[in-house]
Amino acid sequence: MSEGISQPDQPVEREGDGQDLFSKFDPLIQQRHDLLSAGLTDPFSLVMEKVLSPTRAICNGRDTILLGTYNYMGMTFDPDVIEAGKDALDNFGSGTTGSRVLNGTYQGHKECEDALREFYGMDHAMVFSTGYQANLGIISTIAGKGDYVVLDIDSHASIYDGCAMGNAEIVPFKHNDIEAMEKRLKRIPEGAGKLVVLEGVYSMLGDVAPLAEMVRIAKSHGAMVLVDEAHSMGFIGENGRGVCEAAGIMDQCDFIIGTFSKSVGTVGGFCVSNHPKFEIMRLVCRPYVFTASLPPSVVATAATSIRKLMHGGNKRAHLWENSKRLHGGLKDLGFKLGTEEPQSAIVAVIMPDLEQGAAMWEALLHEGLYVNLARPPATPANMTLLRCSLCAEHSEEEVGTILGMFERAGKAVGII
Repeated sequence: MSEGISQPDQPVEREGDGQDLFSKFDPLIQQRHDLLSAGLTDPFSLVMEKVLSPTRAICNGRDTILLGTYNYMGMTFDPDVIEAGKDALDNFGSGTTGSRVLNGTYQGHKECEDALREFYGMDHAMVFSTGYQANLGIISTIAGKGDYVVLDIDSHASIYDGCAMGNAEIVPFKHNDIEAMEKRLKRIPEGAGKLVVLEGVYSMLGDVAPLAEMVRIAKSHGAMVLVDEAHSMGFIGENGRGVCEAAGIMDQCDFIIGTFSKSVGTVGGFCVSNHPKFEIMRLVCRPYVFTASLPPSVVATAATSIRKLMHGGNKRAHLWENSKRLHGGLKDLGFKLGTEEPQSAIVAVIMPDLEQGAAMWEALLHEGLYVNLARPPATPANMTLLRCSLCAEHSEEEVGTILGMFERAGKAVGII
């Protein structure tokens, strides 16, 4: 058994106590027990003892290359970003202790929303405490009972949860299938409220949606469109505005959702929009109204990072080179990847099963490389993935080192 990992307790049956509400998790408890019994490190409990840079940390006492952090543009250690956070701590304290509609709107929150409006060229911007809450709040507020939400079946959990919270009718379609999406739209009753929810980049495989055609079809059927650009903001598009910008459809999207926990390098979520009635959302969106606002230091770092991303063309170009090199190198080594060609900063390596995936994950960690191990039900088609998230701060030399680590680990585990 790996040092520091305790075995999970086995489920205990108790007579007369009624149904154990944890019994639904028994298969997962058993699966985790089996993995740890085989002597593997728990891949979902890794501790970073010290973070050295956007691309390196001390994990298990070892200098480790980070290839699973979503820190796409490497902004977490930017000197201007850090200085802005320190200044806000000194001048505004550690937290707001209130909702945005009460005492929780500080000058920094307004400046952060100003930066978002400028970044996207939109009329309205609304900051949430997390990206999850941005989807939860916007979707549940605009699509309620009797409305229909047409969404890609591989949509993020926060999108599904937003639909459930609003009690809207969920109409899923096959992943990135334009024809299937149109068929679903045609079946919706005449006059019903319709919202099409899409993602720019899908986080598991790193593949890009055919947004131009999908948005055109959605609009032709009278639907509003929401696009989640969490994994494309900062990187894709001439100005880093995401797949909507690259596809030339920004003016056709009613809502663009994003997060600060990827390219922006901190935490929080947002929605930008040109809808003339959008500001009423501040009074009717429950996850916004009933949540404490982000600390001053967080919105200060976010605003500074967003403004710097406007001028991040060189970093975007380098990140594309990193993505192309890693994708091509892994393909040449014989690994099965989630996309035929690099489409984003995410490169997904498909594993034969969870057991071999966990063994490969641990072999890479022993090499000094951290990646994400993703498993069902979070993954499409019940796949087990090693998800690699590249950073603009990864050097050319580091990408070469990463490929060598994958080759040695893959051969040791028997995957290549």
